[in-house]
Amino acid sequence: MDDIRNPILDTIAGADGASSALPRNMVSADSHITEPPNCYIDRIDPKYRDRAPRIATESDGGDAFVVDGMPGTIPMGIVAAAGIDPRDIKRGETKFTDLHKGGWDPKARLLDQDRDGLAAEIIYPSIGMVLCNHPDADFKQACMWAYNHWLKEEFIAHAPDRLIGLGQTAVRSVDEAIADFQKLKDMGMRGVMMPGNPATEFDYDDPRFDPLWQASIQLEMPISFHILTTKADSAGGHRGPPQNASQSLLKSIQDLIGVFIWGRVFERNPELKMVCVEADAGWAAHFAYRMDHGYKRHRFWMKSADMAKMPSEYLKENVYLTFQDDWVAFRLTDMVNPRRLMWANDFPHSDSTWPWSQELLRTQTGMLTEQEKAWILRDNCAELYKINLPAATA
Repeated sequence: MDDIRNPILDTIAGADGASSALPRNMVSADSHITEPPNCYIDRIDPKYRDRAPRIATESDGGDAFVVDGMPGTIPMGIVAAAGIDPRDIKRGETKFTDLHKGGWDPKARLLDQDRDGLAAEIIYPSIGMVLCNHPDADFKQACMWAYNHWLKEEFIAHAPDRLIGLGQTAVRSVDEAIADFQKLKDMGMRGVMMPGNPATEFDYDDPRFDPLWQASIQLEMPISFHILTTKADSAGGHRGPPQNASQSLLKSIQDLIGVFIWGRVFERNPELKMVCVEADAGWAAHFAYRMDHGYKRHRFWMKSADMAKMPSEYLKENVYLTFQDDWVAFRLTDMVNPRRLMWANDFPHSDSTWPWSQELLRTQTGMLTEQEKAWILRDNCAELYKINLPAATA
């Protein structure tokens, strides 16, 4: 794959030809597993084994994950398309054995990291993203814990300071979620990827969730919300051509941020750290303005009590945003909090910047100070997840 053409640099906007050196030991704040065929089958609660997510061969000859109770299948072609020219990406027609081995083999993954100039990655699931929207909370919980055990035993244990795992929980109840946070902490996980919608009858802004947020703070286990993990993302409805559906992915994350800010979650739990993943960050400056505008102009007739801080302050302090090749985010760092921006390579998904991340970032970060580059490309993520990086951090 050394001769792969780099299609990402062909589409960079606003780079002005700038280039710059990058900090050493960069960290990706959002990378993924390609769950292997046995991931769920081998470790799931035996009563769900016959329903466990598994790989099947499609009519086009390609492999796809089948998740009982979910519509359609998850073709392998788009799960691990990193490094492929966009003109050659196929939704299907791809066998699991054709995928990047680093998606499930930790030794191969470290070589993939080295090729992209990374010291560590925060690891998210792929099939587990779809499972977040499964209607059966009990089945979802069983699948997530099968994944948690596979991730610990087969992947992150190989290099725990370079492969940084996040666990999953279905959030069937507040008490169970608190217990899950503790179990995941004991397993060596550094945070928790949560479904965009809890399985409880009340939403995340309900004060009954405050004990969970306090557990997150005390255990130093940041909460994460990834795109494609809310009910709205799986509804399947959109106007216009299918490409328009991708725009709604940003809105789902923005809605979650709004739930936590307007629902006073951060006001009640000021030390809570929330990571919003793969929804870019270039929109954050306007989003912050719009929240403040609504607060100043409309809270009176809406009969909303005063907040301890402006909404934008909660966004700037409590919410971390990850992005790949969002050059707008780099251009607007002076309008947001650069200590809450975290770059990611999204390996091995189709949005990934691998293996061109270094080349891309030298162009896109040319207007940043060395300190800003260090924060966004390394330090913010390393500090949040307490990653032990090599000593040389020039």
